[in-house]
Amino acid sequence: MTEKVLLQGCIDNDASAQQELYQRYSPKMLSVCYRYAKNREDAEDMLQEGFIKVFSQITKFENRGSLEGWILRIIVHTCINHLKKNKKFNDNVDLAYAGNIVIKEDYIPSIIQAKQIVETIRTLPIGYRTVLNLYAIEGYSHKEIGQLLDIEESTSRSQYTRAKNMLEEILVNKRIIQQPKEKKKWFSPVRIV
Repeated sequence: MTEKVLLQGCIDNDASAQQELYQRYSPKMLSVCYRYAKNREDAEDMLQEGFIKVFSQITKFENRGSLEGWILRIIVHTCINHLKKNKKFNDNVDLAYAGNIVIKEDYIPSIIQAKQIVETIRTLPIGYRTVLNLYAIEGYSHKEIGQLLDIEESTSRSQYTRAKNMLEEILVNKRIIQQPKEKKKWFSPVRIV
């Protein structure tokens, strides 16, 4: 089923089209939810809530950009709203479905698995982790993060800087990376594959 046919089916409330859309995009969106969630159940709740929004707002998709990108934005907003609403700031999570992350690096050896990085990011305080996810992985600007989280743009920048520094320290202590000889940009934005 083409994306255009799938989209029209969802607009027409066709259950088989809705099921196809969910099956096509839910695995990748679940990996996004896991990065923000307290545990597996919370990630699944975020995913479910996000797809309810996707289906209820599908008529608002204007074909400007990809359908996947539009769904991703709804899922990320749902995750952020879930965190704000429920104040779920525990860092434990099941990493079985954490998803693949491609890392553009200078110092991080290519042998590092995505799960190691995701696991290390999970040890960061929720504020650091959330800003790091939104900026480095999702690609939001600090201005957008400020609006999403109801914080100042400068707060987002400082949270991101502190998150990078703390992450580097943890990765060095775990011997996942070596201590950089000079301060260089070692953690570039990453993207979901």
